[in-house]
Amino acid sequence: MPSGKSAQSSEEDLPPFPSPEISSLVLEGKPGAKVHYTYYPPSASTPHRPNPFAQSLVVFLNGLMLPRSSWDQSIQSFLNKRINNRLPYPALLSYDRYGQGDSDRDPDDKEPPPCHGHDCMSAVHALRQFTLQIWKEHLDITNPTVFPSLILVCNSIGCALARLFAHTYPGTVSGLLFLNSIMANSDFVSLWPNPDTPGFDPHTLPPGVSEKDVRETREMYRRMFHPDAPNNEGLSRRNLATLLPQSDAPKLEGYGGQGPYLTVVGHDWETFAEQSYTGILHTPKILTMTYANPAWQKYNEGLVKITDEENAIGPIVAVGCGHFVQKDGPGFVSDELVSLLDRVVNRVEQVSERDNGG
Repeated sequence: MPSGKSAQSSEEDLPPFPSPEISSLVLEGKPGAKVHYTYYPPSASTPHRPNPFAQSLVVFLNGLMLPRSSWDQSIQSFLNKRINNRLPYPALLSYDRYGQGDSDRDPDDKEPPPCHGHDCMSAVHALRQFTLQIWKEHLDITNPTVFPSLILVCNSIGCALARLFAHTYPGTVSGLLFLNSIMANSDFVSLWPNPDTPGFDPHTLPPGVSEKDVRETREMYRRMFHPDAPNNEGLSRRNLATLLPQSDAPKLEGYGGQGPYLTVVGHDWETFAEQSYTGILHTPKILTMTYANPAWQKYNEGLVKITDEENAIGPIVAVGCGHFVQKDGPGFVSDELVSLLDRVVNRVEQVSERDNGG
Protein backbone atom coordinates (compact mmCIF):
# COMPACT_ATOMS: atom_id res chain seq x y z
CA MET A 1 0.00 0.00 0.00
CA PRO A 2 2.26 2.83 -1.21
CA SER A 3 1.67 6.16 0.41
CA GLY A 4 4.46 8.36 -0.86
CA LYS A 5 6.01 8.41 2.62
CA SER A 6 8.70 5.77 2.27
CA ALA A 7 10.89 7.67 4.74
CA GLN A 8 8.33 6.88 7.41
CA SER A 9 7.95 3.24 6.48
CA SER A 10 8.88 2.09 9.95
CA GLU A 11 5.96 4.06 11.39
CA GLU A 12 3.63 2.92 8.64
CA ASP A 13 4.47 -0.70 9.44
CA LEU A 14 3.16 -0.32 12.98
CA PRO A 15 0.00 -2.28 13.71
CA PRO A 16 -3.15 -0.17 13.88
CA PHE A 17 -4.28 1.19 17.23
CA PRO A 18 -7.32 -0.82 18.32
CA SER A 19 -10.72 0.86 18.44
CA PRO A 20 -12.51 0.40 21.74
CA GLU A 21 -16.02 -0.92 21.99
CA ILE A 22 -17.92 1.32 24.40
CA SER A 23 -21.12 -0.48 25.25
CA SER A 24 -23.21 -2.12 27.97
CA LEU A 25 -24.75 -5.47 28.79
CA VAL A 26 -27.28 -6.93 31.19
CA LEU A 27 -26.00 -9.67 33.46
CA GLU A 28 -27.85 -12.96 33.50
CA GLY A 29 -29.91 -13.06 36.69
CA LYS A 30 -29.95 -9.24 37.03
CA PRO A 31 -32.54 -8.09 34.49
CA GLY A 32 -33.23 -4.45 33.82
CA ALA A 33 -29.83 -3.06 34.86
CA LYS A 34 -27.02 -2.30 32.43
CA VAL A 35 -23.32 -2.57 33.21
CA HIS A 36 -21.32 -0.19 31.01
CA TYR A 37 -17.84 -1.10 29.83
CA THR A 38 -14.97 -0.22 27.50
CA TYR A 39 -13.38 -3.15 25.68
CA TYR A 40 -10.24 -3.30 23.54
CA PRO A 41 -9.75 -6.47 21.47
CA PRO A 42 -6.43 -8.33 21.65
CA SER A 43 -3.76 -7.98 19.01
CA ALA A 44 -4.08 -10.35 16.08
CA SER A 45 -2.53 -13.80 16.04
CA THR A 46 -0.86 -15.20 12.94
CA PRO A 47 0.46 -18.70 12.25
CA HIS A 48 4.00 -17.33 12.35
CA ARG A 49 3.47 -15.10 15.37
CA PRO A 50 0.74 -16.28 17.70
CA ASN A 51 -0.47 -13.96 20.42
CA PRO A 52 0.59 -15.53 23.75
CA PHE A 53 -2.23 -13.56 25.39
CA ALA A 54 -4.98 -14.96 23.15
CA GLN A 55 -6.56 -16.70 26.15
CA SER A 56 -6.05 -13.76 28.53
CA LEU A 57 -8.21 -10.86 29.61
CA VAL A 58 -6.99 -7.81 31.54
CA VAL A 59 -9.74 -6.38 33.75
CA PHE A 60 -9.38 -3.02 35.50
CA LEU A 61 -11.09 -2.88 38.89
CA ASN A 62 -12.08 0.58 40.18
CA GLY A 63 -12.04 1.89 43.70
CA LEU A 64 -15.13 3.48 45.19
CA MET A 65 -14.50 7.03 44.05
CA LEU A 66 -13.24 6.87 40.45
CA PRO A 67 -15.15 5.25 37.52
CA ARG A 68 -13.74 3.24 34.65
CA SER A 69 -12.72 6.38 32.77
CA SER A 70 -9.94 6.82 35.34
CA TRP A 71 -8.09 3.99 33.56
CA ASP A 72 -8.26 5.51 30.08
CA GLN A 73 -4.84 7.18 30.16
CA SER A 74 -3.15 4.09 31.57
CA ILE A 75 -4.72 1.94 28.87
CA GLN A 76 -3.71 4.35 26.11
CA SER A 77 -0.15 4.45 27.46
CA PHE A 78 0.00 0.65 27.66
CA LEU A 79 -1.28 0.14 24.12
CA ASN A 80 1.10 2.76 22.73
CA LYS A 81 4.05 0.95 24.32
CA ARG A 82 3.02 -2.45 23.02
CA ILE A 83 2.21 -1.24 19.51
CA ASN A 84 5.30 0.95 19.13
CA ASN A 85 7.44 -2.02 20.15
CA ARG A 86 5.42 -4.38 17.93
CA LEU A 87 4.55 -6.55 20.90
CA PRO A 88 1.34 -8.51 21.35
CA TYR A 89 -1.24 -7.54 23.92
CA PRO A 90 -4.31 -9.13 25.50
CA ALA A 91 -7.89 -7.94 25.46
CA LEU A 92 -8.45 -5.06 27.89
CA LEU A 93 -11.67 -4.41 29.79
CA SER A 94 -12.69 -1.59 32.11
CA TYR A 95 -16.19 -1.30 33.54
CA ASP A 96 -18.35 0.55 35.99
CA ARG A 97 -19.78 -1.61 38.73
CA TYR A 98 -23.45 -1.26 39.58
CA GLY A 99 -24.08 2.24 40.90
CA GLN A 100 -20.84 3.61 39.43
CA GLY A 101 -20.15 5.89 36.48
CA ASP A 102 -22.50 5.08 33.62
CA SER A 103 -23.88 1.83 35.02
CA ASP A 104 -27.31 1.36 36.55
CA ARG A 105 -27.91 0.64 40.22
CA ASP A 106 -27.78 -2.94 41.40
CA PRO A 107 -31.38 -4.14 40.87
CA ASP A 108 -31.16 -6.11 44.13
CA ASP A 109 -30.50 -3.03 46.28
CA LYS A 110 -33.52 -2.28 48.48
CA GLU A 111 -32.68 1.30 49.47
CA PRO A 112 -31.83 4.36 47.36
CA PRO A 113 -28.18 5.49 47.42
CA PRO A 114 -26.16 6.20 49.41
CA CYS A 115 -26.79 2.85 51.02
CA HIS A 116 -25.46 -0.55 52.05
CA GLY A 117 -27.27 -2.32 49.24
CA HIS A 118 -24.89 -5.22 48.51
CA ASP A 119 -21.50 -6.40 49.75
CA CYS A 120 -18.17 -7.18 48.13
CA MET A 121 -19.03 -10.84 47.54
CA SER A 122 -22.03 -9.71 45.52
CA ALA A 123 -19.69 -7.55 43.42
CA VAL A 124 -17.34 -10.52 43.02
CA HIS A 125 -20.13 -12.79 41.75
CA ALA A 126 -21.23 -10.03 39.35
CA LEU A 127 -17.63 -9.71 38.10
CA ARG A 128 -17.48 -13.44 37.41
CA GLN A 129 -20.72 -13.32 35.42
CA PHE A 130 -19.65 -10.15 33.63
CA THR A 131 -16.27 -11.52 32.51
CA LEU A 132 -17.89 -14.77 31.44
CA GLN A 133 -20.42 -12.97 29.24
CA ILE A 134 -17.74 -10.70 27.75
CA TRP A 135 -15.55 -13.72 27.03
CA LYS A 136 -18.36 -15.63 25.35
CA GLU A 137 -19.42 -12.64 23.27
CA HIS A 138 -16.03 -11.30 22.21
CA LEU A 139 -13.31 -13.90 22.47
CA ASP A 140 -14.46 -17.48 22.67
CA ILE A 141 -17.65 -17.74 20.67
CA THR A 142 -16.88 -21.23 19.39
CA ASN A 143 -15.96 -22.66 22.78
CA PRO A 144 -17.77 -20.67 25.48
CA THR A 145 -17.08 -23.19 28.23
CA VAL A 146 -13.44 -22.10 28.47
CA PHE A 147 -12.80 -19.31 30.98
CA PRO A 148 -9.96 -16.86 30.29
CA SER A 149 -6.78 -16.38 32.24
CA LEU A 150 -7.52 -13.12 34.06
CA ILE A 151 -5.04 -10.36 34.85
CA LEU A 152 -6.58 -7.94 37.34
CA VAL A 153 -5.34 -4.35 37.61
CA CYS A 154 -6.85 -2.82 40.73
CA ASN A 155 -7.02 0.32 42.82
CA SER A 156 -8.23 0.71 46.41
CA ILE A 157 -11.24 -1.53 47.14
CA GLY A 158 -10.73 -3.07 43.70
CA CYS A 159 -7.73 -4.89 45.23
CA ALA A 160 -9.96 -6.41 47.91
CA LEU A 161 -12.42 -7.51 45.23
CA ALA A 162 -9.58 -9.08 43.25
CA ARG A 163 -8.40 -11.05 46.29
CA LEU A 164 -11.92 -12.28 47.01
CA PHE A 165 -12.40 -13.20 43.34
CA ALA A 166 -9.15 -15.14 43.09
CA HIS A 167 -9.91 -16.98 46.33
CA THR A 168 -13.53 -17.73 45.40
CA TYR A 169 -12.64 -18.87 41.88
CA PRO A 170 -9.20 -20.52 42.22
CA GLY A 171 -7.26 -21.14 39.03
CA THR A 172 -8.76 -18.22 37.11
CA VAL A 173 -6.29 -15.38 37.83
CA SER A 174 -2.76 -15.40 36.46
CA GLY A 175 -1.68 -11.87 37.39
CA LEU A 176 -2.53 -9.14 39.91
CA LEU A 177 -1.42 -5.52 39.98
CA PHE A 178 -2.43 -3.88 43.27
CA LEU A 179 -2.32 -0.09 43.20
CA ASN A 180 -2.61 1.18 46.77
CA SER A 181 -5.00 -1.43 48.08
CA ILE A 182 -7.63 -0.56 50.61
CA MET A 183 -6.69 -1.76 54.11
CA ALA A 184 -9.58 -4.19 54.13
CA ASN A 185 -9.32 -5.05 57.83
CA SER A 186 -9.21 -1.44 59.06
CA ASP A 187 -11.99 0.85 60.21
CA PHE A 188 -9.73 3.81 59.26
CA VAL A 189 -10.53 5.53 62.56
CA SER A 190 -8.35 3.35 64.76
CA LEU A 191 -5.35 4.43 62.70
CA TRP A 192 -5.23 7.59 64.79
CA PRO A 193 -4.66 8.06 68.53
CA ASN A 194 -7.83 8.48 70.58
CA PRO A 195 -7.60 11.48 72.92
CA ASP A 196 -10.69 10.25 74.78
CA THR A 197 -9.03 7.02 75.90
CA PRO A 198 -8.53 6.96 79.68
CA GLY A 199 -4.96 7.85 80.51
CA PHE A 200 -4.24 9.41 77.12
CA ASP A 201 -1.05 11.46 77.19
CA PRO A 202 -1.11 14.41 74.77
CA HIS A 203 2.67 14.52 74.91
CA THR A 204 2.77 11.35 72.81
CA LEU A 205 1.40 13.27 69.82
CA PRO A 206 3.80 14.50 67.14
CA PRO A 207 5.18 18.03 67.57
CA GLY A 208 2.70 20.73 66.62
CA VAL A 209 -0.32 18.38 66.70
CA SER A 210 -3.13 19.13 69.15
CA GLU A 211 -5.83 16.90 70.56
CA LYS A 212 -8.27 18.94 68.47
CA ASP A 213 -6.34 18.02 65.29
CA VAL A 214 -6.57 14.33 66.12
CA ARG A 215 -10.27 14.48 66.98
CA GLU A 216 -11.02 16.29 63.71
CA THR A 217 -8.99 13.75 61.73
CA ARG A 218 -10.73 10.82 63.39
CA GLU A 219 -14.14 12.38 62.73
CA MET A 220 -13.36 13.09 59.07
CA TYR A 221 -12.15 9.55 58.51
CA ARG A 222 -15.15 8.15 60.37
CA ARG A 223 -17.59 10.07 58.15
CA MET A 224 -15.83 9.22 54.90
CA PHE A 225 -14.02 5.90 55.30
CA HIS A 226 -15.47 3.93 58.22
CA PRO A 227 -17.15 0.70 57.02
CA ASP A 228 -20.46 2.00 58.37
CA ALA A 229 -20.36 4.94 55.94
CA PRO A 230 -22.71 4.28 52.99
CA ASN A 231 -21.78 5.23 49.43
CA ASN A 232 -23.58 6.05 46.19
CA GLU A 233 -22.48 2.77 44.64
CA GLY A 234 -24.36 0.86 47.30
CA LEU A 235 -21.28 -1.31 47.94
CA SER A 236 -21.18 -2.06 51.66
CA ARG A 237 -17.87 -2.57 53.46
CA ARG A 238 -19.46 -3.55 56.77
CA ASN A 239 -18.34 -7.18 56.49
CA LEU A 240 -15.09 -6.57 54.57
CA ALA A 241 -12.88 -7.02 57.65
CA THR A 242 -14.61 -10.35 58.24
CA LEU A 243 -14.12 -11.41 54.61
CA LEU A 244 -10.44 -10.34 54.60
CA PRO A 245 -9.26 -10.20 58.23
CA GLN A 246 -5.57 -10.43 57.33
CA SER A 247 -3.42 -8.76 54.72
CA ASP A 248 -1.22 -11.84 54.23
CA ALA A 249 -4.02 -14.42 53.84
CA PRO A 250 -5.68 -16.28 52.30
CA LYS A 251 -3.00 -17.49 49.95
CA LEU A 252 -4.24 -17.54 46.36
CA GLU A 253 -4.16 -20.27 43.73
CA GLY A 254 -3.67 -18.84 40.27
CA TYR A 255 -4.02 -20.03 36.71
CA GLY A 256 -2.40 -23.45 36.27
CA GLY A 257 -2.26 -24.20 39.99
CA GLN A 258 0.61 -21.95 41.07
CA GLY A 259 0.22 -18.65 42.87
CA PRO A 260 -0.64 -15.72 40.60
CA TYR A 261 2.06 -13.24 39.61
CA LEU A 262 1.63 -10.25 41.88
CA THR A 263 2.92 -6.70 42.06
CA VAL A 264 2.05 -4.69 45.17
CA VAL A 265 2.30 -0.91 44.82
CA GLY A 266 1.99 1.65 47.58
CA HIS A 267 1.49 5.38 47.39
CA ASP A 268 4.27 7.94 47.71
CA TRP A 269 4.24 8.89 51.40
CA GLU A 270 4.97 12.56 50.81
CA THR A 271 2.47 12.92 47.95
CA PHE A 272 -0.27 11.16 49.90
CA ALA A 273 0.37 13.30 52.97
CA GLU A 274 0.30 16.48 50.88
CA GLN A 275 -2.93 15.48 49.11
CA SER A 276 -4.53 14.52 52.42
CA TYR A 277 -3.71 17.98 53.76
CA THR A 278 -4.65 20.11 50.74
CA GLY A 279 -7.76 18.08 49.83
CA ILE A 280 -11.06 17.80 51.66
CA LEU A 281 -9.54 15.82 54.55
CA HIS A 282 -7.25 18.63 55.74
CA THR A 283 -5.25 16.07 57.70
CA PRO A 284 -2.03 17.57 59.11
CA LYS A 285 0.85 16.08 57.13
CA ILE A 286 2.74 14.96 60.21
CA LEU A 287 -0.28 12.91 61.32
CA THR A 288 -0.41 11.09 57.98
CA MET A 289 3.35 10.52 58.02
CA THR A 290 3.33 9.28 61.62
CA TYR A 291 0.27 7.02 61.64
CA ALA A 292 -1.42 6.33 58.28
CA ASN A 293 1.62 5.80 56.06
CA PRO A 294 3.38 3.23 58.29
CA ALA A 295 0.12 1.31 58.73
CA TRP A 296 -0.42 1.20 54.96
CA GLN A 297 3.18 0.10 54.39
CA LYS A 298 2.77 -2.75 56.88
CA TYR A 299 -0.46 -3.81 55.17
CA ASN A 300 1.24 -3.83 51.76
CA GLU A 301 4.08 -5.93 53.15
CA GLY A 302 1.48 -8.50 54.14
CA LEU A 303 -0.16 -8.50 50.70
CA VAL A 304 3.05 -9.68 49.08
CA LYS A 305 2.65 -12.99 50.95
CA ILE A 306 -0.68 -14.02 49.39
CA THR A 307 1.09 -15.74 46.49
CA ASP A 308 4.20 -17.85 45.99
CA GLU A 309 7.28 -15.93 47.12
CA GLU A 310 8.99 -16.20 43.75
CA ASN A 311 5.93 -14.73 42.00
CA ALA A 312 5.64 -11.58 44.13
CA ILE A 313 7.18 -8.15 43.71
CA GLY A 314 6.85 -5.33 46.20
CA PRO A 315 5.79 -3.41 47.92
CA ILE A 316 7.15 -0.78 45.54
CA VAL A 317 6.41 2.94 45.64
CA ALA A 318 4.52 4.81 42.93
CA VAL A 319 6.69 7.91 43.11
CA GLY A 320 4.68 11.11 42.91
CA CYS A 321 1.36 9.28 43.25
CA GLY A 322 -1.24 9.48 45.98
CA HIS A 323 -4.02 6.98 46.59
CA PHE A 324 -5.37 7.14 43.04
CA VAL A 325 -2.26 5.85 41.31
CA GLN A 326 -3.92 5.56 37.88
CA LYS A 327 -4.87 9.23 38.05
CA ASP A 328 -1.50 10.53 39.22
CA GLY A 329 0.74 8.14 37.27
CA PRO A 330 -0.85 6.50 34.23
CA GLY A 331 2.61 5.93 32.72
CA PHE A 332 3.69 4.15 35.89
CA VAL A 333 0.62 1.90 35.72
CA SER A 334 1.28 1.00 32.08
CA ASP A 335 4.95 0.24 32.85
CA GLU A 336 3.97 -2.09 35.69
CA LEU A 337 1.35 -3.80 33.55
CA VAL A 338 3.95 -4.39 30.82
CA SER A 339 6.28 -5.88 33.44
CA LEU A 340 3.52 -8.08 34.87
CA LEU A 341 2.58 -9.41 31.44
CA ASP A 342 6.21 -10.26 30.74
CA ARG A 343 6.34 -12.28 33.94
CA VAL A 344 3.07 -14.05 33.20
CA VAL A 345 4.27 -15.32 29.78
CA ASN A 346 8.02 -15.37 30.44
CA ARG A 347 8.28 -19.16 30.60
CA VAL A 348 6.36 -19.51 27.33
CA GLU A 349 8.62 -16.98 25.59
CA GLN A 350 11.79 -18.58 26.91
CA VAL A 351 10.74 -22.02 25.69
CA SER A 352 9.78 -20.55 22.33
CA GLU A 353 13.14 -18.80 21.97
CA ARG A 354 15.05 -21.97 22.86
CA ASP A 355 13.05 -24.00 20.36
CA ASN A 356 13.98 -21.53 17.67
CA GLY A 357 17.64 -21.56 18.61
CA GLY A 358 17.39 -18.07 20.13
